[in-house]
Amino acid sequence: MILGRREFLASASALAATLPSTTFAEAVDSSTASTEVLASWHGAQARPGGIFPASVRADFPSVARETYLNSASIHPVGTFAADAVKQLVDFRLYGPGEGRSDFGAAKQDELKKKFGALINASASEIAYTANTTDGENIVFMGLFSDGSGRAGGNIVIDELHFTSSLYMYKELEKKGIELRVVKHKHWAIDPEDMAKAIDKNTRLVSMALVSNVNGFMHDAKAVSAIAHARGALVFADIIQAVGAVPLDVKALGIDFASAGTYKWLMGERGLGFLYVREELQGTVLPTTRYGHRQVSDFNRAQLSWEPLPGAARYETGGIPVMLAAMANAGIDYVNKLGLPNIRAHAKQLTDRLQKELPPLGYKALTPMGTETPTVAFELKDAAAATKLLQSGHLVGTVIANENRLRLAVSVFNTHEDIDRAVAVLGGMRPGV
Repeated sequence: MILGRREFLASASALAATLPSTTFAEAVDSSTASTEVLASWHGAQARPGGIFPASVRADFPSVARETYLNSASIHPVGTFAADAVKQLVDFRLYGPGEGRSDFGAAKQDELKKKFGALINASASEIAYTANTTDGENIVFMGLFSDGSGRAGGNIVIDELHFTSSLYMYKELEKKGIELRVVKHKHWAIDPEDMAKAIDKNTRLVSMALVSNVNGFMHDAKAVSAIAHARGALVFADIIQAVGAVPLDVKALGIDFASAGTYKWLMGERGLGFLYVREELQGTVLPTTRYGHRQVSDFNRAQLSWEPLPGAARYETGGIPVMLAAMANAGIDYVNKLGLPNIRAHAKQLTDRLQKELPPLGYKALTPMGTETPTVAFELKDAAAATKLLQSGHLVGTVIANENRLRLAVSVFNTHEDIDRAVAVLGGMRPGV
């Protein structure tokens, strides 16, 4: 059972006096881990109003070295993911037995189900990719393989999209495809501005559901409704959303989505997922790349085979199974903590950053009320800010040429991390 935030906090207060003797890592490793156990930990260990205890940091050893507010860049590796890799390495070293096994076809199929469940998609709508951009390339090349972009079709994106997407579509514009870029207003994208850019000739609307620039989250449901009403399809880069916020691609009207696994899914670089709505597979989005993962019953003598159903048609060769094992462990960890709890935990910390940094001279570049774990601030002097971060052992992302600081919180972060961040960015250097 997953409680709402209000009920969760109420149960936390009620259970504060009954602290279990287990560690937090032991608690989340139990199949009954759950809101009640987490709530009792909250009551005894965390600052009033917190969700996860400071002891969750034990599952992410690297963050003991510094104040890490950079999970929107790359999430620290958890002990659970490292254990999954070790088990697979041991299998490769010593062979099967004593708990050692390959991350084979059955486990790979199960991982697709787990990823699909996070976004309300079926396993048959999920394909393995190398990364987020790989998935977006598959979508674009399939949709425009008939050359329709040269016959009046256009693509609509916005300027808070990811760098690779902005670069890709600007390069494709040189080949005759009309590109329309919607500008932000106060660091948010207004659906009405998207509506002005989308017309009956729009083939694709592409957006980062949660922007890596500042954590802004699109009103994807509104944008998708506009796009579909005018005959366009919708792609969403969801790498900054999945695992961090509740996500339902069907309810949002998203036709295609892609994500890597090294951010909020707590995996590693080199493995990603592509979602393709079932009705669009093979027709609206044809296959443009080919490999053995798309077929079964291959007969070498007759050169015959059976095509596999579903989104497997967009896969090619083997996947990095050690990275898949890490992603599998990461998704399990996310599910055991619960997305509503993860979201509530992050909101308390980002709300503090939004409140406490602007008085120190850091103008907020993330709209208030944004429901994501990422916030951004304007810098007056990027070089000076970088020195402050380094001297204070505080890790964030400074985009120097844009005078922007991005901070992102995850499950291991605490109110003490926010205390330190505010002190460091305020010019003080707390004890290390």
